[in-house]
Amino acid sequence: MPLWQTKNKKFTRNRIGENVAFTSIEICAGAGGQALGLEQAGFEHVSLVELDAAACQTLRINRNHWHITEGDLHYYSAEKWKGVELLAGGVPCPPFSKAGKQLGSKDERDLFPEAIRLVSECKPQAVMLENVRGLLDSVFDEYRTNIISDLKKLGYTAEWRLLNASDFGVPQLRPRVVFVALKKNAAEYFNWPSAQTLPPPTVGEALYDLMAENGWIGVRQWRERACDIAPTLVGGSKKHGGPDLGPTRAKKAWASIGVDGMGIADTAPAKDFVGMPRLTVRMAARIQGFPDHWQISGKKTAAYRQIGNAFPPPVARAVGVQIQAALNAAAKTKLKRA
Repeated sequence: MPLWQTKNKKFTRNRIGENVAFTSIEICAGAGGQALGLEQAGFEHVSLVELDAAACQTLRINRNHWHITEGDLHYYSAEKWKGVELLAGGVPCPPFSKAGKQLGSKDERDLFPEAIRLVSECKPQAVMLENVRGLLDSVFDEYRTNIISDLKKLGYTAEWRLLNASDFGVPQLRPRVVFVALKKNAAEYFNWPSAQTLPPPTVGEALYDLMAENGWIGVRQWRERACDIAPTLVGGSKKHGGPDLGPTRAKKAWASIGVDGMGIADTAPAKDFVGMPRLTVRMAARIQGFPDHWQISGKKTAAYRQIGNAFPPPVARAVGVQIQAALNAAAKTKLKRA
């Protein structure tokens, strides 16, 4: 019996095909965007792995019952979690980002091989990994094919898909590549989530109350100007990037909707503020799809970096719901055939 079943009876699989809480491992968990979304989809996290100390503290503050391993993924083993349903995570983006050199497998930060190693160790029913849009560039065609091939050898059917966060209610475009692999018995039941019919809120609609916290008299005029969704938030890395909203191109896009992208503010605009306001950490978190109760640990640079690198919870939830539906369908079919 898997270790998590002996520790917590609610994780024990039933035998009659009823829906139960599926379990998951989260790697490169960051500030918990994907983990939160998957939790909302019904997954119970039995183990989370993250290298960054500030991000680990964020996870502990918000979910003190989660089992969090702070350390290098290269030294993490998933063997004791055999029987878990899902392995998920957001492996580092710099190896594939157009903002970097796109070194792919030659980049020391490439952790896809480690993810595949963990899959082979814990043998989950499903795998979900996300990364930047650049991973779909032709230069990585062979890389993606090799990953699909590696998972096929382990008994999975895999697919890459580009999803825009704005299609799931997040007030920014944020295109992300999502990789889903399922055991063959469940793969036939998986369908990618459909975009919502309602448009996402504009930046002005999403942030009006936060911008108005200190009584800013110009907040209504600002809301009218901020009448579009946000450009993609850029978190940067420890090697590059600070608490601002990205390169020159991104800053110009923010300026077009009335936001100063040169830095992150400590507080909302004062009552008599004049000019373009900057986002606070809390505002950036809301733009990323985090609920307001989700606390981000660390000083401003560390906190913003966690937010900017996160996977929007609403998108993770949408994909997680579809994975869970496929696993449930496969389980019920197996019982009928038994």
